[in-house]
Amino acid sequence: MRPRPILSLCLTLALAGAGMRASAAEDTPVDLELVLAVDVSWSMDYDEQVFQRAGYVAAFRDPEVIKAIRSGGWGRISVTYVEWAGSSLQEIIVPWTLIEDAASAHAFAGALDTTTSGRLRRTSISGALGFSFSAFDDNGYAGLRRVIDVSGDGPNNQGLPVTVERDRLVAAGVIINGLPILLKGSSGRGFMSIPNLDAYYEDCVIGGTGAFALPIRDVSEFSTAIRQKLLLEIADYRPAKPSVQTVEDAPRVDCMIGEKMWMRWRRMNDDY
Repeated sequence: MRPRPILSLCLTLALAGAGMRASAAEDTPVDLELVLAVDVSWSMDYDEQVFQRAGYVAAFRDPEVIKAIRSGGWGRISVTYVEWAGSSLQEIIVPWTLIEDAASAHAFAGALDTTTSGRLRRTSISGALGFSFSAFDDNGYAGLRRVIDVSGDGPNNQGLPVTVERDRLVAAGVIINGLPILLKGSSGRGFMSIPNLDAYYEDCVIGGTGAFALPIRDVSEFSTAIRQKLLLEIADYRPAKPSVQTVEDAPRVDCMIGEKMWMRWRRMNDDY
């Protein structure tokens, strides 16, 4: 009876499909899966790292942030905290955590408050995005939205062009928000710094429906900006202005500026 192998194959595929559906059904439904991807490259000063970490700790202890989490359809979100630098230098500092009340929010803040940050070489925003995207795989949660929140104080200078990775993730339905750090001022002082990092993030890094960037220009702004950013992300903020440049609207900055600056520096430092 020759049809039997076909029937057997169909039965196998049906069982596999049922298994996949069962596996997906086991994921905990949440309103938001959020990756907090934080730059710890050498361009980040120690005070920038300290105040940024403290800003996240304070935000997850904030009653308004907890209220926003509880106000969603499911009343819960999942969050992980990642630090990154070069294209192959990423580390999960706090693993995926379910936050659904004050106790779980405070526990996440406590875990973050008791870990230390490192400092690593180079700046690969594209590497951070790729690593963060893979973190969604088999994390045990099924979010209505998947958001990567990437912060940093310089442009991409290693790995894939940032726009290539951004476009890949946006096509997969991921929203990328940004927290450009401009503490070195409009002059762009510092190694690999650019004066218009806010425009770079808006035109080259963020993407997806409702994506936004909140620049930080002073140390005192860390706490309020991070709190505001989390509230917007949790509430599924939708700005009236599109967040990603169209083909007709060329970026205001060169999205390869970091790579070009690095190559110029290498030419001037042949002994590197």
